[in-house]
This record gives sequence, structure tokens and C-alpha cells, in this order.
Amino acid sequence: MTIDDRQTPPPLHFEVTVGEEGRLEIVGPFRAGQRLTVLVIQEPSEFQDLAAAASSSLGFWDNPLDDEDWNEPTAG
Repeated sequence: MTIDDRQTPPPLHFEVTVGEEGRLEIVGPFRAGQRLTVLVIQEPSEFQDLAAAASSSLGFWDNPLDDEDWNEPTAG
């Protein structure tokens, strides 16, 4: 049997919560010593989109010409 003859089993889906010290525990149909590949996809936080939008527009405020106008004392 060649490697191409073997069929890959379907992926398993686990939804887990990170425990103490950042540890995850997954209990599944695995054999002791079995090699696995684990992909971790973090769920976005509730305000991640808003934070990204707010920080992406900060460059607007970094304008040297505007700073000259606002920081220069008015004559009077």
C-alpha cells in the first residue's frame, strides 16, 4: 500500500476554552503516542473590529502642517 492509497480521516472539530496557564485539554478518539496536527484559530474578541478601525485612522492626526497651525500662538 502506498501513501496515496490511504484515505485521510475527516477532521475533528473541538470548541474549547483556554484553562489556567494557557493550557488546552482535548479528549478524543486518539491512541497513546499517535501523532496529530493541531490548527488553532482564535475567535475574534467582541470589540476587535472597532479597535482595528479606531487605530487604523490615527495617521490622520499626524500632520505636521496642521500641527504648525494649531501650535502657533495667535497674534493679538
